[in-house]
Amino acid sequence: MKRKRPLATPRLLGIVWPFIAVVLFQALLGCVSLYMLSAVRGYVAGESLWSKGQKDAIYYLNLYADSRDQAIFEKYQQAIRVPQGGHNLRLALDQSPPDLSAAREGILQGGNSPDDVTSIIWFYRNFRDFSYLDTAIQKWTVGDDYLVQLDTLAQEIHQKISANQATDADVKRWKANIFAINEAVTPAAKAFSDALGEGSRFIQQLLIFINLATALMLILLALLRTHKILAQRRAFAQALEVEKERAQVTLESIGDGVITTDVTGAIDYMNPAAELLTHWKAQQAQGVPLAALFKLLDENAQDDGFKLMDHILSGQLGNSSEHSKLIQRMDGSTVSVTLVGAPIFSAGKVSGSVLVLHDMTQERQYIANLSWQATHDALTGLANRREFEYRLDLVLQNLGRQHGRHALMFLDLDQFKLVNDTCGHAAGDELLRHICALLQSGLREGDTLARLGGDEFGILLENCPPDVAEKIAEGLRQTVQSLHFAWKGRPFLNTISIGLVHIHQAPVTLEGLLRAADMACYMAKEKGRNRVQVYHADDSELSLRFGEMAWVQRLHVALEENRFCLYAQEITPLGQDIEGGHIEILLRLHDESGHIILPDSFIPAAERYGLMTSIDRWVVENVFKVIAQCTALGSDQPMAMCAINLSGSTIGDDDFLAFLHEQFECYAVPPSRVCFEITETSAISNLGSAIRFINDLKALGCHFSLDDFCAGMSSFAYLKHLPVDFLKIDGSFVKDMLDDPINRAMVEVINHIGHVMGKRTIAEFVETPQIEQALIEIGVDYAQGYIIERPQLFTCDSLLCRPKRALPLPLAMKAPGTFR
Repeated sequence: MKRKRPLATPRLLGIVWPFIAVVLFQALLGCVSLYMLSAVRGYVAGESLWSKGQKDAIYYLNLYADSRDQAIFEKYQQAIRVPQGGHNLRLALDQSPPDLSAAREGILQGGNSPDDVTSIIWFYRNFRDFSYLDTAIQKWTVGDDYLVQLDTLAQEIHQKISANQATDADVKRWKANIFAINEAVTPAAKAFSDALGEGSRFIQQLLIFINLATALMLILLALLRTHKILAQRRAFAQALEVEKERAQVTLESIGDGVITTDVTGAIDYMNPAAELLTHWKAQQAQGVPLAALFKLLDENAQDDGFKLMDHILSGQLGNSSEHSKLIQRMDGSTVSVTLVGAPIFSAGKVSGSVLVLHDMTQERQYIANLSWQATHDALTGLANRREFEYRLDLVLQNLGRQHGRHALMFLDLDQFKLVNDTCGHAAGDELLRHICALLQSGLREGDTLARLGGDEFGILLENCPPDVAEKIAEGLRQTVQSLHFAWKGRPFLNTISIGLVHIHQAPVTLEGLLRAADMACYMAKEKGRNRVQVYHADDSELSLRFGEMAWVQRLHVALEENRFCLYAQEITPLGQDIEGGHIEILLRLHDESGHIILPDSFIPAAERYGLMTSIDRWVVENVFKVIAQCTALGSDQPMAMCAINLSGSTIGDDDFLAFLHEQFECYAVPPSRVCFEITETSAISNLGSAIRFINDLKALGCHFSLDDFCAGMSSFAYLKHLPVDFLKIDGSFVKDMLDDPINRAMVEVINHIGHVMGKRTIAEFVETPQIEQALIEIGVDYAQGYIIERPQLFTCDSLLCRPKRALPLPLAMKAPGTFR
C-alpha cells in the first residue's frame, strides 16, 4: 500500500479542478443552448420565409389567372420555390437514412442563410420527437399538403392558358380554389409558429433552472474545498518539523561539503563532509567568517583574489557555472574542489548563502589516468598512433617555418603472428615489451617511439641527419635480431623490417609521409624481411613493386571475386537478470591461395585508401541475406541480435545510409535485430556525422555499440553526445586486469560511467574463467572472448539464441582442473 506523504504541496489544479469542470460544463451548456436557439431562430426565419413565399405564390397565381401573362407565372414559380424548399428539407430528413445533401439544398432553396444549414439539420435530427417540434412538424406537413394542391392547380392553369383553352368559367373556378387553399394554409402556418415559440420558452426556462443548479453546486464545492485547504494547512504545520529533521539528516549523510552562512558571510551550519574538507568543527566555525575557513588558490597554487561571498550572492556560482579551485586549509594543506553556491532568499530578499564543496581528488586521478591512456599504449607504455601523428604533424609545421632534417621510421616485427598462434597472446605481449625496451635503448634522448598497432611501431627522429638516421635504423635492426626470446622453453628468432623516410624539405603532408614510410616498410618485408628500406621518391622499383603488391588492388579483386567470408562470435550476458545475448559479425578474407587472412592485415589499407565503404556494403548485404534465409526457415527458436562493425568513413557517407534503408526494406530484416558497432576513434573524429547516422537508424529501431571504448579517448564528454546502447571495454584493459590494478580500475570506471549513462557494457578478450569471474564481480553486463566462444562461420545456426550460460562458480568453489 502506498504510504501517504506527510508533507504534500497543494497543487493549484488539485484545488480548482472541480470549479473548472463546472465552468466548462456551463460553457458547454451555454454553447449547446445558443446553438439550439440559433436552430430555433432558423426555423422561425424559415417559417416567415415560407409564409411570405406561400402568400406571394397565391397572389401571383391569382393575378396570372386574370392576366394570363407568362411573366406573372414566372414570378409565381419563384415564390413557390421557397415553401417547396422547406417541403424538400422535411422529406429528405424523414428518409432512412436521411439525405443530408438534399436537405442542404432544400434549406438554401427555402431562403435560409448558409450559416444556419448545419444547426437546422442538427436540431431536426436530434429533436424530431420532442413534443413541441413534433407538433410544429405536423402543422408543417399540413401546410405542405396545401402547397402541393396549390402547385398542382398552378400547373393546370398554366397548361390551359398556354394552350389558349381557358374560359371565364375556368378562371372563376380557379380563383375559388386559390382562395380556399389560402384560407386553409394560414392556420397551419400560425400553428407551426406557435409551437416553435412554446418550445423556445420551454428551453429558456430549462436553462434558467440548470444555471441555478450549477451555481448551487459551485457554492457547495467552494465550501468543501475551503474545508480541505484548512485541513491541509494544519497538516503542513505538523509536518514541517519532520521535514526539517529529514533535511538535517540528509545534509549530514551526503558526501559533499555543505556550508550555509548569513548575509554577512558568517557561518551558520557545516555538515560532517565540510568539516573533513576544511579541518574545522561545526561548533568552532559557528559565526566565523567564511573567508577564515580556507584560502582559495588557482590551479597554479597562487592566490587568485576570488571573492567567494561576492560570487555566491551575485549568483555567479550557480549549477551552470561550476568552478574548480584549490582550497588551502589553515594547516597549509590543499585539496582540489569544485564550488557551487547560491544565495538564500527569504520574502524576496537575500538572507544568506549556501556553498557546496565537492572533493575532486579521485576524479583528478581518474582524469590523469585517462589523459595518459589517450596518448599512450596500455601494453607497452609507448605513445600511441594518435600521439605519434600529432608529434609528427608538429614537426612538419615547424619544417615550413625553419629548415631542419628529421627522419621517420615504420617498424614491423617479422613472423610475430607465429608467436601468437603457437604460444598465445601472453607470449606475444611479453615479446612486445622486450622489443620496446630494446628499441628505446637504441634511440637518442628526445626521439619518439610509438606503438601504432599490433606489432607495428613508429619512430620519429628530430634534428637527425640522414646518415645518423640510417645508422640508428641499422642498429635497431641488429639489436632486435640479437634478442634471444624463449617462451616456456621454446626459442624464437626475432627480426624486424624497417622503412625509413628522410624529412628535410617542405611542403610534406602527414598523409603522404605516413604512406611513404608504410611503402618502405612493406618493401622491406617483400625483399626478404630483416632489413632497412630507405624511401626515395624517384625509386622506380619501390613504386613499381608497391603498385603491384598494394592491398588496394588485392581488395578490389577480392570484392569482385567474392572472396570475403563472415564469422560470428557470441557475446553472452554475465548476469542472470540480463537478457538478449547477441553475436558479433567478424570479417575474413580468402587470399589468392585460399588461406584465411584476418582483418588486421587488410583493414588499415582499406581504410587508408577509401575501400571500407564498399567492404561494409558487402558485409551488410551478406549478413542480411543470412538473416532473411533464417527467417524463411521459420524456426521456433528466437534469433540473436547481430553486431556489424562499421568504419569511420562509412559513418560519414550519406549514400551508405540510404543503402541501409534499402537493405532493410529489401530483405525485411527487423531493425531491432541489428546492432552497428563503431569504434570510439572513428566516432569522435566524425562526431557530427556519427550522431546523425546513429539517430537516423535508432529511429528505425537499430542498436549501436561503441567499440574499443577508452582505447584512444581524450574526454568522456564525447560519450554524452553519442546515443549508443552498448560500450565495449577495450580488450587491452580486460586481458591484464587481474595483474594490473590500474587496468582493473579502468574497467570499473568505464563500467560505472556506462551504467550511469544508461548503457550496457561489454568486455572483450575474456579468455580465462578468472577474468570472467572478476567481470561478474564488477558488474559488467556482457562478455566476449575465447572462453565464451571461438569465432564460427556465420550461418543460420549462428543466429539461433543459445541457452543461457550458467555463471561461473566462485574461484574457491571450482574443482581442480576446470580452468582452461
